[in-house]
Amino acid sequence: MTLPSLFPSRVIAVYMARLFLVRTFGILAALVLVLQALDLLSESGRILAHAGNGDAEVWRYVSLRAPQIIATFLPFSVLLGTILTLITMNANSEVIALKAGGLSAHQVLAPLLIASLGVAGLSFWFNDRVVARATATLDQWQKVDYGPLPIDRGDRTNVWVRDGDDLIEVDQIKGRGNGAQLGGVTLYDRTGGNLMAIIRAPHGRRDGNAWLIGPTTRFDVKSGHLTQLGETRVAEGVRPDQFTLSSVDADGLSFGALRDAIHDLSDAGRPTKALEGSLWHKLSGPLSAVLMPLLGAVAAFGIARSGKLFVRAVIGMGLGFLYFVADNFALAMGNFGAYPPFLAAWAPFLLFLLIGEAVLIRSEE
Repeated sequence: MTLPSLFPSRVIAVYMARLFLVRTFGILAALVLVLQALDLLSESGRILAHAGNGDAEVWRYVSLRAPQIIATFLPFSVLLGTILTLITMNANSEVIALKAGGLSAHQVLAPLLIASLGVAGLSFWFNDRVVARATATLDQWQKVDYGPLPIDRGDRTNVWVRDGDDLIEVDQIKGRGNGAQLGGVTLYDRTGGNLMAIIRAPHGRRDGNAWLIGPTTRFDVKSGHLTQLGETRVAEGVRPDQFTLSSVDADGLSFGALRDAIHDLSDAGRPTKALEGSLWHKLSGPLSAVLMPLLGAVAAFGIARSGKLFVRAVIGMGLGFLYFVADNFALAMGNFGAYPPFLAAWAPFLLFLLIGEAVLIRSEE
């Protein structure tokens, strides 16, 4: 079977794709308008409560919040746009005409699948370039109760770094790069997982490829002796950015930035499983738009002679919402460490892809 034979005629394919896209983005615009208005009602009081805030800050909030709403509800809009398109075509007997022309259910759905693939690509680009930046800015703004945003000077507190078997705890880090200053340094000297000594120092600074801390005290675990030392060179090969890495918010980073942050955290010996699941979900999330035509196809092909369009629409919406519930559940389990990162991000997608195909094949029979 050649590629052109997988689709209806060019005119029909364009007609169906246009119906689908117009309805999808029309529903999305309506949802964003309503949800943004409701969200603004709950947040406008907090925004205006800060002295000096006015209309400009309210509109700034809208510009930062709207991309999040769009990203969240775009898959819902694709689902509803699919169902509305197929119900309209079914009610007008257009699906029957296509089937009578010898087209299979997959061929009828092909224009919607290709259009939804384009929506998925647009969604990934929008999430990566717009939503991530808006989320990071809004989170920082909300932490200061919608006041002036503070300048991030790189100060961090309570940071742990792994250096081979050794663990390093730092109470406070000021500055970045080679100018980073450590305060309250505790080095747990371990061999084969066994604690050998505890080295403490009030200060530390970068010294070549290592860190110079002092004045140090060394407590030998085996003998119980406490030794006073001068400046000690430790943590050779540990980079400054391993100390200055803050807690990573996956939603506030692009795909590339999150991948780099995971790599840096891994080098620093910190857990990254939850972030790895979020990284995979940045791919599987937008791709969920491709599932919606399959899950909503029951509106066009299911129980074809019953005439119960509303029932078929409810079944299609039910399948779509079940996917979103399963997706959120799997991601939460991945954050708890119960699911591997890849499984947490992709298992719901693959499961409902099989369910959608099963429903479609069953409808054809």
